Amino acid sequence: MARASKREDLAQAALAQFREHGFNGTGISDIAAAAGAPKGSFYNHFASKQACAVEALGRYAQSLRFDILTEPGRPALERLRAHFEFLSQDTARGGFAGGCLAGNLAAEVADHVPEIRSAVRAGFGRWSALIGQALAEAQQAGELDGALDAAAAAVFILSAWEGTLIVARADKSPAPFDAFFAMVFGAFLR
Repeated sequence: MARASKREDLAQAALAQFREHGFNGTGISDIAAAAGAPKGSFYNHFASKQACAVEALGRYAQSLRFDILTEPGRPALERLRAHFEFLSQDTARGGFAGGCLAGNLAAEVADHVPEIRSAVRAGFGRWSALIGQALAEAQQAGELDGALDAAAAAVFILSAWEGTLIVARADKSPAPFDAFFAMVFGAFLR
């Protein structure tokens, strides 16, 4: 039976490699080397590079602090803003490199790898649902116009965030984040 610790090393290495080099720029040998494992051991833990990328997506999602969106005792719009503030600060700390793994994989290989497309779609669906839940709570609390379609607004906000990350990476600047916060929280959700 495969050792869990080496699988863990491989999964963490894959996450780092996919974020730094993309799916096509990362080979199985790169993942194994980064994990300090022989290349052949990769297949003891993952059926394919695609399966490993799906695992990396799940691990990446754990770093996005979805818990902020559902944190009790805080107004919903405050939680929503705090979530995106965390993400923008995390991106800035990383030198505006890497972007969102889900967005990167969607742009790079989702058209060609159904397994990854399905995982990305599910991840974006979960994230959008959490944003929509926060928006619906804000509506119930009277913080937000009840006529707003919370589900559609959530997809819009997530899409705007993904685009913001792309521009921030290109600019190597927080200016796109400033625009995101001004437009989403200063205009759209007023």
